[in-house]
Amino acid sequence: MDLQTVRRKAGTAALVSFRLLPGPLKRAAVRIGAPTYTAGAVCVLEHDGEVLVLWQPHRLGWSLPGGLLGRGEAPAEAVRREVAEEIGIDIDPGDPVVVRVDHVEQGIDVVFHVRLDARPQLSLATEARKARWFAPGELTEHQADRDTRGILETLRTARDAPRPGRLIGPAAQD
Repeated sequence: MDLQTVRRKAGTAALVSFRLLPGPLKRAAVRIGAPTYTAGAVCVLEHDGEVLVLWQPHRLGWSLPGGLLGRGEAPAEAVRREVAEEIGIDIDPGDPVVVRVDHVEQGIDVVFHVRLDARPQLSLATEARKARWFAPGELTEHQADRDTRGILETLRTARDAPRPGRLIGPAAQD
């Protein structure tokens, strides 16, 4: 047997063995061998073309309302909780509009977009020191934090038609 065949058979045996493991052992093995990402939920609150951003001491620049998901918490529940905690309003976040995966910072943000008919009265919590409405194009690289810039860019490009996939390499056989 050649080396390629031995590797393929060993790989198959490893996959079959993995399949037979109990669920908790599978998850533990994946956590050991896979990168760890944090999961958050963020809300873009928009009124008259401007979005609400917050100034928070633990962030480097203006940021969007939101935060990390709690254990077992759905993204919609997390974003509703975070918005209530940070700015004192209750929202129905609707469905997520985009998911942003930041491979550099190893974070995943589930993004919600709520269009408001009027600007609500805000009650800033201890985390948020200031709130301000900005047109997304006004937020410079030096004003908004890295995550906020990435989320707004992801939201902007998500509105474009998706680029379809294609086969790369040899043509498929008929």
